[in-house]
Amino acid sequence: MPATPLHLDTPLFRTQESYSASNRPLWLKLDALQPAGSFKLRGVGRLCQHEVENGAKEIFCASGGNAGIAAAYAGRALGIPVTIVVPETTAEDVRQSITATGATVLVHGAVFDEANTHAVELAKFRKAAYVHPFDHPLLWEGHGTLIDEVVAKGAEFDCVIASVGGGGLLAGIVAGLKRNGLNDVPVIAVETEGAASFHASLKAGERITLPAITSIANSLGARQVAQHVFDLPTQHPIESVTVTDAQAVAACLKFSDAYRILVEPACGAALAVADTHPDLLGRFNSPLIEVCGGIGVSLEKLKVWRERLL
Repeated sequence: MPATPLHLDTPLFRTQESYSASNRPLWLKLDALQPAGSFKLRGVGRLCQHEVENGAKEIFCASGGNAGIAAAYAGRALGIPVTIVVPETTAEDVRQSITATGATVLVHGAVFDEANTHAVELAKFRKAAYVHPFDHPLLWEGHGTLIDEVVAKGAEFDCVIASVGGGGLLAGIVAGLKRNGLNDVPVIAVETEGAASFHASLKAGERITLPAITSIANSLGARQVAQHVFDLPTQHPIESVTVTDAQAVAACLKFSDAYRILVEPACGAALAVADTHPDLLGRFNSPLIEVCGGIGVSLEKLKVWRERLL
């Protein structure tokens, strides 16, 4: 790893047993407090550093939001220009946040796949570096540092709960568990209904592409997971579960009331598991939840989602 990573060693907090229906104390890894707003800075920062170390003078990245702002933050820290290609579904306030962080924002395509293809083409044309938001070994290496930090703090945990979009976080957590000798610690992979490409692929026995993303948790909006991520359950104990948008939003509201931190529904999906799947957590004594964060949230958005869904 680079001598000076761009991400922070984020706080680790333990809840009371009474916090959730699981009746278990939960370890919360607070990556919502990263300077770029989410865990994405761990892997994206690592990959951007690698590209600059190898001579990159410019970076292109496609993103619906969180990877984009992480790349923008990394580019600013590393002193190189960054262009983020976002799909039309990316909210205007998220685009503005990326721009304010120092990157150029281009809007292209109706979905991430189209934005990503355009970013790859632009990078090739300009002879610039292309940074994928979830599918690269160095991303996974960077994301795995969250497990390194938990282990370094001496916290004992017997499962990890994390949200899944394209699967970069899941791949990183598995990598982090392996390099810390925790090969037997299972990961509970969580998606919202309407964005559950991993869950659907496992059920079908093949990597499928969703026809559309219908969940409000658009940070989980990869219509297809990376091949490496689809293969992970053959290499590590992973359980795939889903929650509804309403359950994810309820978890966001509950978390904000308890700890005064706003997170996206994509993150709320992982937080929701302790209430929506308490029997699943009943098998464990000390679950760890990756509070992945996200910039696509505000008090006003939470209010709108609550009125619509709850």
